[in-house]
Amino acid sequence: MFVSDCRREFYDVIISQRVLLLVASDVDALCACKILQALFQCDHVQYTLVPVSGWQELETAFLEHKDQFKYFVFINCGANVDLLEILQPEEDTFFFVCDSHRPINVVNVYNDTQIKLLVKQDDDLNVPAYDDIFRDEEDEEEDSENESDGSEPSEKRRRFEEDVIERTMKRRQRREWEARRREILFDYEQYEYHGTSSAMVMFDLAWIMSKDLNDMLWWAIVGLTDQWVQDKITQMKYVTDIGILQRHVSRHNHRNEDEENSLSIDCMRIAFEYDLRLALYQHWSLYESLCNTSYTSASLKLWSVQGQKRLQEFLADMGLPLKQVKQKFHSMDMSLKENLREMIEESANKFGMKDLRVQTFSIHFGFKNKFSASDIVYATASLMENVEKEGPETTNFIKALDSLSRCNLDKLHQGLDLAKKQLRAIQQTVASCICTNLVISQGPFLYCCLMEGTPDVKLFSRPVSLCLLSKYLLKSFVCSTKSKRCKLLPLVMAAPMDVEQGTVIMVGIPPETESSDKKNFFGRAFEKAADSTNARTLHNHFDMSIIELKTEDRSKFLDALISLLS
Repeated sequence: MFVSDCRREFYDVIISQRVLLLVASDVDALCACKILQALFQCDHVQYTLVPVSGWQELETAFLEHKDQFKYFVFINCGANVDLLEILQPEEDTFFFVCDSHRPINVVNVYNDTQIKLLVKQDDDLNVPAYDDIFRDEEDEEEDSENESDGSEPSEKRRRFEEDVIERTMKRRQRREWEARRREILFDYEQYEYHGTSSAMVMFDLAWIMSKDLNDMLWWAIVGLTDQWVQDKITQMKYVTDIGILQRHVSRHNHRNEDEENSLSIDCMRIAFEYDLRLALYQHWSLYESLCNTSYTSASLKLWSVQGQKRLQEFLADMGLPLKQVKQKFHSMDMSLKENLREMIEESANKFGMKDLRVQTFSIHFGFKNKFSASDIVYATASLMENVEKEGPETTNFIKALDSLSRCNLDKLHQGLDLAKKQLRAIQQTVASCICTNLVISQGPFLYCCLMEGTPDVKLFSRPVSLCLLSKYLLKSFVCSTKSKRCKLLPLVMAAPMDVEQGTVIMVGIPPETESSDKKNFFGRAFEKAADSTNARTLHNHFDMSIIELKTEDRSKFLDALISLLS
């Protein structure tokens, strides 16, 4: 059931209870969690936080805690499956689900007792009508052959014939209704996509309760930016949501610069700005950032010798000396930095990079701490998927969560270093895949498989890193191929996951087109291909388009996928 009043139907209900928070492993979920934690701290709400990276961990966490808790909050998990069927909860257990995954399972939508959905109502949900998918069980038909002493045999026969016709009609109507139901559900569940960021939904709750702080607003901004960086939402959706947050930023950060109202330098300030679409450039060198940002790398085709020449021409056109662009950004000459954005934009237009400018926000505190929202997204995601083992499984999650607080700058800088390493690895892998023709057309889709022994392959055994690599690779392939047909194809990518167990992780990415609505059909396609071949697959991720598969079953699974999508 959709919650129309988050404060009354959600927050006021759980404020006096012990709550279990089940939080998915993505940056948007972490930001939503930080906002909710801050609200809980204000009102002394008792809660336990459990990170969950997939359905198996979610089920295990529920089974371990169901006796101690009656109220469960799911963040970025749980909306797109039938929770009651999976978890089998007691009748006095209540689930509050704040999840950006779409489509929302219809049972969750129409269950008005145990499942409460915290979803932005103006999202285009297209949920089918109740009568189209649910039907009350018909009462058993009464026996129409009520014999009465006075009734004629011919009368009985006539009534029996009418009864048979009526039953036949009802059976036909039921078959037609079931066929229509299957069609409606197929259309509704066919594509996977994302709605409003969960962090924004939680910030709306804080704002309604007049408890919103600048920190909470910043987390909402980072949650939205995560959706944009991971390419989960359309440009139109991103710009619309940026506009909503911009009004809140103006409200929280509108100090006049006179002596009475000026803020201390240590106070946090959020500013809206048009920034460059270059990853981590303020914490890197401009040259490294240009080479390792997917947009510039793909546009200039930097994996080729010709592309490297174009990069030199691009820098020359801006009039930037190599010595300046190859040193750390904060060490560049002030005279160059002042007009850098305008210089880069002007030259980028000549080189066909018309979208190098992007609307975003930055945060300032202290004399030297300035971060853009995308910096935080890259750093937090890298901490969460760090492949170097440092203690228990939850260590990465807690580090990533801590890095979102201003008081943990050391963890944030560690995340920035890991993010640079990850972006370098992605660009090197993309260059290697394109130069060695590893991306092949399989008919209805493109396919690329990373082999064991590829440099940095361990990094891509994690879902977010593999998705980022797949999206960068598809963008670069579209720029490099001459085939018009291949430019319109989606991509399936596989990477080794666990060599000892012989498993691979596989992800499906929708086509890279101008009018792309970011809807992904691979989730359902993977399920059907696995069912038809009895391939040993594990659909454990909250994104249905990511699966785990036994290495020896890969070829028959791909054959089934090709015939299914052809």
